[in-house]
Amino acid sequence: MSYELIAVLMFSSMMLMLLTGQRVFAAIGSVAVIAALLLWGNGGSEMAFSASMKLMKWYPLLTLPLFIFMGYMLSESGIAEDLYKMFHVWTGNLPGGLAIGTVGLMVMISAMNGLSVAGMAIGATIALPELLRRGYDKVMVTGVIQAGSSLGILVPPSVVLVLYGMIARQPVGKLWLAGALPGLLLAGLFILYIVVRCKIQPELGPVISAEERAQITFSEKLRLLRAGIIPVAIFFCMTGLFLMGITSLVESSAVGATAATIAAGLKGRLNFRLIHITTEKTLQISCMFMWIILAALCFGAVFDGLGAVRAIEGFFVGDLGLGPWEILLLMQLSYIVMGMFLDDTAMLVIVAPLYIPLVKVLGFDLVWYGVLYTITCQIAYMTPPFGYNLFLMRAMAPPEISLTDIYKSIVPFVAIMVFGLALVTIFPQIALWLPNLYYAR
Repeated sequence: MSYELIAVLMFSSMMLMLLTGQRVFAAIGSVAVIAALLLWGNGGSEMAFSASMKLMKWYPLLTLPLFIFMGYMLSESGIAEDLYKMFHVWTGNLPGGLAIGTVGLMVMISAMNGLSVAGMAIGATIALPELLRRGYDKVMVTGVIQAGSSLGILVPPSVVLVLYGMIARQPVGKLWLAGALPGLLLAGLFILYIVVRCKIQPELGPVISAEERAQITFSEKLRLLRAGIIPVAIFFCMTGLFLMGITSLVESSAVGATAATIAAGLKGRLNFRLIHITTEKTLQISCMFMWIILAALCFGAVFDGLGAVRAIEGFFVGDLGLGPWEILLLMQLSYIVMGMFLDDTAMLVIVAPLYIPLVKVLGFDLVWYGVLYTITCQIAYMTPPFGYNLFLMRAMAPPEISLTDIYKSIVPFVAIMVFGLALVTIFPQIALWLPNLYYAR
């Protein structure tokens, strides 16, 4: 049997296992181990062991549980709710101001947690009921929360970029810096859309009433500003120490986790229940990601051993005669199709053994491609009929918001994301300028 046919059988077997509802790491890892045993005998069993040792020796992986702990500590202690109150008071006087504040909340939650699920949960439970109560258009604000929460996988400290860095063997710090400007660019485009839309149709985003404005004193505004500054201060302290070279990446994550715990204590909210919930959720998410990375490394080792990447390159470039940019476009389209059925981590580990070496062979920058992959995942998250964020929103939204409303809400935001993706593709320096500037120093 040819190596090309073996590679096709491995990939198709993995997809079949996923369609049966098996866990992602189990489907990928089992196919890799069985293929290794059949191809190389007893010696092939050491591939999984070797992958696990590589994972355990990867020092930056320590950032994963620490950043997840920081995010859950800030959200479970109610500090995220204080942050939304700050945005509510300071932006409520503008048309669409609360929706703009919600985008700001989503960016800050992303900077605290690194996962889109956390932003979606906080946006749907804290921001959405308040926006609906104040007469905001339900279709627009549903789209705002879905689009804003998707920034969690792009704005540092993005957990997805940590996984990508592990699989692509790229510096996590460089990937985070590469995701910062594109993430802020997308957030700025979302805010610009809200401002223009509410300027044309003020009824979609009414300002807070005169009575409520009269009740909010300047001292109350300052108090809420101080409450909202806590997570901002934690984030800038953590990233500032890293960028100044005082702390390493792992040490910065420890600073963030410690600062979040101290902040919860200063708020008088640090108790056994909070520590128990935060630790339990951190352990669940961290273990899930570690199993997925382990399975991906094992699968990638078998694929590399088969020479499947060279075969795919020969097929696209030699047989089909496609150029590098055409191949890149096909890869991005495949992510959108897969995103209708899978989450970002599943997509990454399924196609990483194929795409990442191919991107390198085609001459593209792997850090830049990591940002493209992440933005494409954001688009896939909100692409009907089975986008990941669509069903998360359906599960968390109040009964008056139908699935049709959710589908309609994402249309303008998906268009904005496609525009943002095109900008980063055409102008790679949007992603590469900041990491190149910092690492050159």
